[in-house]
Amino acid sequence: MTSITTPLHALRDAGVAVWLDDLSRQRIASGGLSDLVARGVVGITTNPTIFASAVSQGDAYDAQLRTLAADGAAVEEAVLRITTDDVRDACDVLRPVYDATDGLDGRVSIEVDPRLARDTAATIASAETLWSEIERPNLFIKIPATVEGLPAITAALAQGISVNVTLIFSLQRYRAVLEAFLDGIEQAHAAGLDLAPITSVASFFVSRVDAAIDPRLDALGTEEAAALRGTAAIANARLAWGVYQDVVTGERWQALAAAGARPQRPLWASTGVKDPAYPDTRYVDELVVAGTVNTMPEKTLDAVADHGNVRGDTVSGTQDASAALLDRIEALGISVDDVTEHLETEGLQKFEVSWTELLGTVEAGLARAADAAEASR
Repeated sequence: MTSITTPLHALRDAGVAVWLDDLSRQRIASGGLSDLVARGVVGITTNPTIFASAVSQGDAYDAQLRTLAADGAAVEEAVLRITTDDVRDACDVLRPVYDATDGLDGRVSIEVDPRLARDTAATIASAETLWSEIERPNLFIKIPATVEGLPAITAALAQGISVNVTLIFSLQRYRAVLEAFLDGIEQAHAAGLDLAPITSVASFFVSRVDAAIDPRLDALGTEEAAALRGTAAIANARLAWGVYQDVVTGERWQALAAAGARPQRPLWASTGVKDPAYPDTRYVDELVVAGTVNTMPEKTLDAVADHGNVRGDTVSGTQDASAALLDRIEALGISVDDVTEHLETEGLQKFEVSWTELLGTVEAGLARAADAAEASR
């Protein structure tokens, strides 16, 4: 029988790790997550928005809410229990992938409380708590790439905590993230830690850049501006790949690699298309290069599996053309740096709102469970 090669298999063969940007208890309990792994998904990312959505829908969390209410758990403690239980269980589902890939994939990410993004010490403490609570080797702790988050990234890696650096939009900040990564791995090496299990990815956000720049181009109303619609995000990401290549070919990284360290893989995040005028697999097809991760919402994952146009490496050798595209946008009076700075601030605000929604949903669930228990007495 001839096996059918799907676009997801083609991505794998091209060296791209396919991750899912979603998680819920229902997905774990139903076997849906295991089914996705069988289809080729080798990692999971989560964020506060994903958890807020998961807890607010259905009754999958009701039993645990009843237990937590009976124990008198405060809402912050309840959220910690709920989210870490889900991620721990997902880590167990992905553990065979982790073992089969010698720890490269099979990873599940959980984010520190987004309200701590401007507090280095609190972010480090949150990362330590999540790492010890979940206690799985295939865990990633997500730390936002704020200025205050950079030293927290270094400190976590230095302790042997694997890190997913999130909310990266600008090339300048990405360079700082790579520097923080190198600092952390060097410190871990100096402390005598085994470097092989300490892994990291850097989540470079893609589609949100087009979603922010396209309206600015539209406002100009010129043919040149119209021709540049939908080009900024992919160009920005392709230039990030060039920054990464500069680091991994440098002597500093080569010394760490010789000591057993693994590179901090670029991870393409925000790969769902925001503008329906664009092909729904755009931010996957145009960012294929070996040694990267692409984390997709399920809708995008299904679209790629159905009709993705995986045609080999679409990133290597594109840096000059990508720089020229961004220069053209800058020449029209649109500051890419201003846009990416705004996107970082907006991204943090959105996650804080989602975290507040999650707290509110759990608080209401605890109250209902406590009322039901009282009524049954």
